Amino acid sequence: MRRLLTLCPTILLACLAGFAAETPAEPRVLKDIPYRAGDDLTAYESERCKLDLALPAKSAQPFATYVWFYGGGLKNGSKTLASEHCAEIAASFAREGIAVVVPDYRLSPRAKYPEYVDDAAAAFAWTVRHIGAHGGDPRKVFIGGHSAGGYLALMVGFDPSRLKPYGLGLKDVAGIAQVSGQVFTHYTIREERGQGRYSVTSDEAAPAFHVQKTLPPILTLYSDHDMTGRAEENQFLIAMLKGAGHVETTSLKVTDTDHGSIGHNLRFPEDPGHKAIVQFIRQQAAAR
Repeated sequence: MRRLLTLCPTILLACLAGFAAETPAEPRVLKDIPYRAGDDLTAYESERCKLDLALPAKSAQPFATYVWFYGGGLKNGSKTLASEHCAEIAASFAREGIAVVVPDYRLSPRAKYPEYVDDAAAAFAWTVRHIGAHGGDPRKVFIGGHSAGGYLALMVGFDPSRLKPYGLGLKDVAGIAQVSGQVFTHYTIREERGQGRYSVTSDEAAPAFHVQKTLPPILTLYSDHDMTGRAEENQFLIAMLKGAGHVETTSLKVTDTDHGSIGHNLRFPEDPGHKAIVQFIRQQAAAR
């Protein structure tokens, strides 16, 4: 005779509750929030200078926030572009209890340097000023991005002149977690100046130009199969930071990736880069 295995209602409810506890609640997402204001905005600024905000569903204390800039060579990209996986990346960190801000920014050639860098600084400043109203801690705002987005994050977090117009300084950057960012003057900026893609330049438009030991904590990720010269640029940055006496420099070479997948894979919680960024943000947030 076959016997049916039955569970008493109390045990069944406990099992269901345990399963529910292991399933992260979906984040709350606010879309198309303007981060620039004023009557003097151009139509292009009004169009592009908006951000999406992914908030943790539950948080017992004011949460940390990660401002994330997508890549695209400073020429392409959108927070809604499926190939950039911005919404998925934001949701994956929000499920870990970290809010994510994903801004759009003006693009070359319609915009010229330093306009897209100024947009990145404005988006960071908006976050510091407004995240408290959404449950976040303004002292724990981190910045990062992939490729051109990594470049923007480094410029905002390295060059104090970028945040000065907003009454902020590098001390307001809780940390930088960037992925395969350009370390020298971005090749699109060189193109705007009439230079070649591989005419290596390091001036005020280069993160490397601003290296000093007092910069915010930095995590650098790069790929074992990155684009030409990019892994070496990031290794150079790490070496120069350590040489300057910067003691909170950490890095990770993510294997079995290329220049695109190292950023796009961040949407997966089991991805080594995802785990490294979560650990970095949690450690640095606890120290603030």
